[in-house]
Amino acid sequence: MTDAVLPYGRQTIEDDDIAAVVEALRADFLTTGPRVEAFETAFAETVGAAHAVACANGTAALHLAMLALDVQPGEVCIAPAVTFLATANCARYVGAEVVFADVDPDSGLMTPDTLAQALEKVGDRRLRAVLPVHLRGDVAELPALARLAAEAGAVLVEDAPHALGSEAVFGNTRERVGDVRHSAMATFSFHPVKTIATGEGGMVTTNDHALAQRLRTLRSHGMVRPEGCEPWWYEMPEPGFNYRLPDILCALGLSQLAKLDRFAARRKALAVRYQAALAPLSPALRIAATPAWSDPVLHLMTVLVDFAGLGLTRIEVVEALRARGVGTQVHYIPVSRQPYYVARYGEQRLVGADAWYDRCLSLPLYPAMTEADVDHVAGALKDVLGV
Repeated sequence: MTDAVLPYGRQTIEDDDIAAVVEALRADFLTTGPRVEAFETAFAETVGAAHAVACANGTAALHLAMLALDVQPGEVCIAPAVTFLATANCARYVGAEVVFADVDPDSGLMTPDTLAQALEKVGDRRLRAVLPVHLRGDVAELPALARLAAEAGAVLVEDAPHALGSEAVFGNTRERVGDVRHSAMATFSFHPVKTIATGEGGMVTTNDHALAQRLRTLRSHGMVRPEGCEPWWYEMPEPGFNYRLPDILCALGLSQLAKLDRFAARRKALAVRYQAALAPLSPALRIAATPAWSDPVLHLMTVLVDFAGLGLTRIEVVEALRARGVGTQVHYIPVSRQPYYVARYGEQRLVGADAWYDRCLSLPLYPAMTEADVDHVAGALKDVLGV
């Protein structure tokens, strides 16, 4: 076993990031201060949205989105089966039911066809939201998904923690994830393995002023300060949550956001290196499919491995790679298989999600990696898979 193992992802924290946090620690406000608005403004400008609302983490961002839409118990939200738990859980937090959409087996993305199939399962219940996930950083087919959602009387909420910096070309228009031209809101996460890091942190973007105001109210206990009242006065028309993001973390977010272009370029360069290094391993292994319209900044370097055809189990491959200094992860176990959702909705057969899960494996990808690291991963895979 080698002492140094390449993780599947990690933060890149530099001296100026540390200096920004130290400066915030020495300032008057550790939370609810000026760095929060500064981070929000910079983020909105970066993605091209009218508003950005910072919050405690990506899960809080999704929960706030459901609250801002006033999703009610018994209503329905559609989420892809291949995602992190939070995409579906945010609907359950407000009492809504979840219908799981299948995904393309080679990209892991919800598609218009799989959304149409999921819509048939809604029945006579009211559908409120469709939550496509930009898995790995690849962009879902937003215009078509938005049309289907609108025809069903629902709105689109993009779950975009993997896709900060990703772009797509629909028709002749280049768009950036987070500009919310097809959706009511887009949610982001700044967990350490994401494209930029604040430790924990989240953001919701929207072009709707009323939604932005509601998001800001709900992230801070539901408190409002009516005009003309005493300076200490506040009122709570409805309960909210303490989902604020402190100035300390916003300082780190501002510093990291300034590096987004550099981080994105490095991730793209590493992805190109992976494509060349892994090509000889096909068809036993291939990189997850990128749709024609998607220009991703990949958060995850996910490959699809024919474990059955190779006569290997995934755990055998994972352990053998780790012994060679290569860490991996699986993204994701279909959420529809989780005990909570099986107990609530029963066993579900989602052919695309099952095929994705049976083959997926995420390899190391983060800006501090070198080309030699990529070549080492590819060499370890060739050795382990025997191809």
